Amino acid sequence: MSAFGNNEDTAGANTPFAQQRLVSETCMDLLLIEMVDTICRTTVVESEADSEAMFFKLDSLGYAVGQRMVERFTKDRPRFADTLDVVKFICKDLWSIMFKKQIDNLKTNHRGVYVLQDNSFRWFMRMSTDIGGADSAKKATPYIWFPCGIVRGALANLGVPSVVVAETSNLPQCTFQIKLAK
Repeated sequence: MSAFGNNEDTAGANTPFAQQRLVSETCMDLLLIEMVDTICRTTVVESEADSEAMFFKLDSLGYAVGQRMVERFTKDRPRFADTLDVVKFICKDLWSIMFKKQIDNLKTNHRGVYVLQDNSFRWFMRMSTDIGGADSAKKATPYIWFPCGIVRGALANLGVPSVVVAETSNLPQCTFQIKLAK
């Protein structure tokens, strides 16, 4: 069961989230759609700088959410030994909490760059356009800025300052790249 799972009666269930209130998955999906749509509508995009303003707003919101989620879900855990353990926590535990599955692939160059690949990114599962392909990927771009912020905020709260970028070329696949800040 995840923090974003269905709102079921869990009294007596023997899970770490048994006594917590949960948020419906559909509510989370609709909240993300409305949040991105509202920020895109209210930010006038006349230049590349305006597009960056939308990115900054969505990334900042995600950053705050990521910090709070990590605070909540790591309070009873021992400290992480190294950066790789922190990234593994993001890939396994945090991703499972948010998307009910783990990251499909984690790669690193052991020099501060980690690539996380999700082949069926949950927030892209129902997304499509009339044209498809590159058009769909382009229209999906604002929807990956919020999860980038979540990952960046989670890492920052765990003592790993970083830059997180994401890209998608074929929905519903999404690739997140984490570069550790020096």
